[in-house]
Amino acid sequence: MNYSQFLNMIPEATLMAILIIVFIADFASSRSQERRWFNPLVCLLLLVQTVVSAVPQEPTSAFGGMYVTTAAVNVMKAILAGGTLIVTIQARKWLSRPDTSFKEGEFYMLVISTLLGMNMMMSAGHFLMFFLGLEMASVPMACLVALDKYRHNSAEGAAKFILTAMFSSGVMLFGISFIYGAAGTLYFDDVALALAQKQHLTMSVMGLVFFFSGLGFKISLVPFHFWTADAYQGAPTTVTGYLSVISKGAAAFTLMAILMKVFAPLTEYWTYVLYILVALTITVGNLFAIRQKDLKRFMAFSSISQAGYIMLAAIGDSAMGVAALSYYVLVYVVANMAVFAVIGVVEENNGGVTDMDAYDGLYTTNPKLSLLMTFALFSLAGIPPFAGMFSKFFVFMAAAHEGSPLTYVVVFIALVNTVVSLYYYLLIVKAMYIKKSDAPLPTFKSDGNTKLALALCTAGILLFGVCSCFYDWIAAAA
Repeated sequence: MNYSQFLNMIPEATLMAILIIVFIADFASSRSQERRWFNPLVCLLLLVQTVVSAVPQEPTSAFGGMYVTTAAVNVMKAILAGGTLIVTIQARKWLSRPDTSFKEGEFYMLVISTLLGMNMMMSAGHFLMFFLGLEMASVPMACLVALDKYRHNSAEGAAKFILTAMFSSGVMLFGISFIYGAAGTLYFDDVALALAQKQHLTMSVMGLVFFFSGLGFKISLVPFHFWTADAYQGAPTTVTGYLSVISKGAAAFTLMAILMKVFAPLTEYWTYVLYILVALTITVGNLFAIRQKDLKRFMAFSSISQAGYIMLAAIGDSAMGVAALSYYVLVYVVANMAVFAVIGVVEENNGGVTDMDAYDGLYTTNPKLSLLMTFALFSLAGIPPFAGMFSKFFVFMAAAHEGSPLTYVVVFIALVNTVVSLYYYLLIVKAMYIKKSDAPLPTFKSDGNTKLALALCTAGILLFGVCSCFYDWIAAAA
């Protein structure tokens, strides 16, 4: 075996090194003493990981083509590593509680393990490598959802998550077996060549359907979304934020890459399915979000709708679509993590309650927090001049670039749903600024880590849309 191949997968090698360092640091330090250095150490390592992933790298492969990376993949790895860094910064306050402090090392190792799995999944050039990466990300994620194991909702959410993950993995493996039967290989490039000959069309289409369905569970596309709200509500708020943006972005990017690279000969089949699923996902997510009273369930259905917008970029089937999807995930990471940072700090100061009523009159007692929450919600809704408006614009442009009348119908449905999403995001703004409460939350100060996370997210919300260099960086890679 040629071990120099590991030099072709530098982001994964550095993640493995970080995982080992965190494990040794957790094992060697005393759990009884206060470890104030632990969180800054992990944040510093993840910052290094973000920089390493963002460094331009020539397209390379390893292990006989099972691992393949490109500039676009490295950009997405850098975005996800940056999002994980924000999650880790936010987690310090929660991990300092007496009931969670002894699990701090396990939390960091599980998060890094899921990020490693996502990187392997995005760089896969073989279906087995893809599946291994997917499971490397999914199994630790179930442990993260169940981290507050003594809370009933956390155990229930983890059970539903792992059961649906098992079911979706089985469905996906069933589809991969059909693909192998039709193509005689599992290498992406070879499968594409075999599918282009259209010799086993029925078996190929069946494989595509089952594979698409299995990955649809991971992204929470309708009708594969039923697990999402319970898992998001039961998981710790920090984990919910991680689940809603990082894993969803990795799965969406991987699905788009496989559709474009492997199933390009079957474009006339999966394009129409994608039209229907995108329209249903955006619409159903928005309509169900309006009915929610718990803010974590509210954000769960919001994330389902956002998944539809993310996959809208795949309709274009072009480099423009890849750039639009990556940019959308970048903006979505900072906006969504800002919302969950506010949810976490309000939950911490409200006895663990995440009901929307807790935000009534929040502006009167905590105006700065309310303002940052408003910025994040406006970005998610796509209101100018925030970055969310530009991300939605690029996604619509990438989809409309396909040029068929049906594409314009789907884009129009997405535009109408943008107005609907603005309505339910404004419900929170109304609660903070207009609704009165007899007993509003008292004035409180956030800890330093929460302030830093909110500052980073707010800077992203305000700058990513105004400074074109971020989109240019992503577009050049795509």
